[in-house]
Amino acid sequence: MSGRYIEISILPFSFKEYLTARDIDASNKYLNYEALFFDYVHETSLPKGVELRESGFDKIFEYLEAIYTTIIEKDITQRHQINDKRAFANIVKFVASHIGSALSPSNISTTLKQDGQNIHHATVEKYLEYLATSFVFYKVNRFDLKGRKQLATQEKYYLVDAGLLNVLVGKERITDRGHILENIVYLELIRRGNKVWTGTSRNTEVDFVCKTQTGEIEYYQVAWQMTNEGTVDREFGALEKIKDNYPKFLLTTESFTQDRAGIKHLNVFDWLLKTKKANE
Repeated sequence: MSGRYIEISILPFSFKEYLTARDIDASNKYLNYEALFFDYVHETSLPKGVELRESGFDKIFEYLEAIYTTIIEKDITQRHQINDKRAFANIVKFVASHIGSALSPSNISTTLKQDGQNIHHATVEKYLEYLATSFVFYKVNRFDLKGRKQLATQEKYYLVDAGLLNVLVGKERITDRGHILENIVYLELIRRGNKVWTGTSRNTEVDFVCKTQTGEIEYYQVAWQMTNEGTVDREFGALEKIKDNYPKFLLTTESFTQDRAGIKHLNVFDWLLKTKKANE
C-alpha cells in the first residue's frame, strides 16, 4: 500500500451507497436514518471498512489505523522528508479536531505554541499543503460574496472519511454533530460534480458556495437542528443576506421543513439519498 493512494484516491461511499452496501433499502420511509447516519460517520464510509462491519468495530479500527500509518506516517513523512514527526502528528490532530473551522498557518502555530508546541507558521503551511494533496483532507477556499472572487486565507478543511477521526483524534474526536454533518454535505457536493467554496462577506457567512457542472451558482447552509427561533433566524439569515437570485438551500435533520424567503429548507437525509439535484 505504501507509495500508493489507491485506498482513498476516490471518494468513499456516499450515504446512499453505504446503505446499499449494507443491503438496506434506502427508499424505506420507516428507516431510522439518524441512527444509520451515526453508524456511517462513527465507523467508516470506506468500502473495505464497511465490509469489515461483520467482524466488529475493532477490525474497522485496525483498518483505519493501517490507512493512517501508511498514508500519513509513511507516505507523507517519507515523501516530503519530514523529520519532526511529532510536530506533524500534532498538526494532523489539530486540523482533524477542527474540521469545518476556518484555519490559517498563523493561528494554528499560535494555538499550538500556547500548548507548549513551538512550530513555525511556515512549517505549518507546508504540512497543510502535504495533507491537502494526500486525499486525506480537502482544503476549501473562501469566496468573497461581494467581490465575487476567491480568497487566499482562512481556509476550511474536511476529512475524506469521518471514521478516520477515531484514529486521528481518538477519544477526543469532535462531538459537534453540525460540523460532522457539514463534512458529509461537502463530500456529497463534490461527489455531484460541484466546485465548492465557503462563502463570506462583511455581514454574513454561508457554509458552501457551489458552481455546478452547468455553471450555475447555488448556496448551502448546514445545521443539525434548529432548536429555537434564534437558531432558525441565524441559519436562514445567513442565506437571506445574500442579495442575488441564485438558488439557496438550508439542510437540517428536521423531518418537518418550511421554506422561507425563497430559501428551500430540506431534510438532509432525503437530500443525501437523492440522486437528482436538490432543486429538481
